[in-house]
Amino acid sequence: MSLATVQTRAKQGIEAPAVTIEVHLSNGLPAFHIVGLPETAVKESKDRVRSAIINSHFEFPARRITVNLAPAELPKEGSRFDLAIAIAILAASEQIPTDLLDDYEFIGELALSATLRPVEAVLPSALCCAAGGRKLIISRDNANEAALVEELTVLPAEHLLDVSAHLHQRQALAPWQRVVTQPSVVNSELSDIIGQQHAKRALEIAASGGHHLLLYGPPGTGKTMLASRLPNLLPPLDNHQAIQVAAIHSVAGRSNVQQHRQRPFRTPHHSASAAAMVGGGSNPKPGEISLAHQGVLFLDELPEFQRQVLEMLREPLESGEITISRVANQISYPARFQLIAAMNPCPCGYLGSQRCVCTAEQIGRYRSRLSGPLMDRIDLQVQVSAIENQQLLNQRKQPPGETTEVVQQRVSKAWDMQLNRQGKINSELTGQQLKIVCPLNSAQREFLDQAIDHYALSTRGFYRVLKVARTIADLAGLEKPKLTQYQEALSYRSIISHE
Repeated sequence: MSLATVQTRAKQGIEAPAVTIEVHLSNGLPAFHIVGLPETAVKESKDRVRSAIINSHFEFPARRITVNLAPAELPKEGSRFDLAIAIAILAASEQIPTDLLDDYEFIGELALSATLRPVEAVLPSALCCAAGGRKLIISRDNANEAALVEELTVLPAEHLLDVSAHLHQRQALAPWQRVVTQPSVVNSELSDIIGQQHAKRALEIAASGGHHLLLYGPPGTGKTMLASRLPNLLPPLDNHQAIQVAAIHSVAGRSNVQQHRQRPFRTPHHSASAAAMVGGGSNPKPGEISLAHQGVLFLDELPEFQRQVLEMLREPLESGEITISRVANQISYPARFQLIAAMNPCPCGYLGSQRCVCTAEQIGRYRSRLSGPLMDRIDLQVQVSAIENQQLLNQRKQPPGETTEVVQQRVSKAWDMQLNRQGKINSELTGQQLKIVCPLNSAQREFLDQAIDHYALSTRGFYRVLKVARTIADLAGLEKPKLTQYQEALSYRSIISHE
């Protein structure tokens, strides 16, 4: 037999399209050609494969070898095809049987010694392999990540000879049992924050409805501490969400199996470029907003970010995904994150006190870095005031604040109400859905009519007030929001422009 086919997977964002490796051995001068739109690392695999086959004491065919990576129009990148190509060559040269090849998919890089090395973006391939009803043969170092897909049989191997022995049915590869370890617990207790009851209330509302939040106040008032407490207030990821988040991190080369159930908390520095924030590169990888998917994106010192970078957040904040277009391809990554931002009232941070040295022009220039459309997308804008001396000096005499566990129970209860009522959290509600879950009586309509004019609310701003009011009502266990909920929701809007 001079023709063999083997199944594997390419990587394309968080997708893993199927690739069929076809190998044909023909007469003629010895040659080794790879076709099917391979990039440099794929072309170089012929040298790794040749050495691996020879060092495994197989015979490398002294014939004309043609390797086709189908479909031909799909770009192929990376070293992930090495193992599949080697298996296909051995099958075409009748050195291993072909009876069982259709039952497996092969992914892995080969060392010159034929040792299997790990590759990136294994989890998307594992998901697609399980959907296709096949078993996956990969490097042992990738096995724990691939085993996150519970319905998939993962067969780890350390050497090309291990795979050959399995296909010859002489020594079967043992299915991998995922090693479950307890994730490290970060000590971030909400009760550690002194005072700031108003900000804690806003943080609880933001967590309960998935709303975006801006913390606004002088340095040292606890803005960063408040933001860092948010992930522990959110309900844990369900299995589907956890796998999706893990797949994004796998594509980015930042897989962490032990922490895959925890919600991401990303804190990019204000010097981050647009590509770092939204993703990019010749072969686009996910950026910070995708790495924060189903979690929190915390932007400290918000006005210090480049305006171009901030403006690129506007579309993902609405749609929950980001599309990166290149000449060769177009890749979409999910980006449904919760934005938490912090900023000072002026460049020096001490506006309103004797320590402030900023001029009106400097303050105006500082705040103008944040566009109106971006601020309009932030549901809650909360002032964090300086802590009073007595609160700071008499901490032992102060009653202890609520713990993270207590607040998290209320947040989880509010989430359950929303999911049972509408199948999604309040921040994801559409305008039509808001009409159903937030019916307005005459007094509420009159109040909101005046509020729209007084606060110059846009249509988007109006709907965001309704969403926040619905969340406040859920925290109170109310079937419908009352006027007090709309008043509280409105108090969190446009604090910067109305101070």
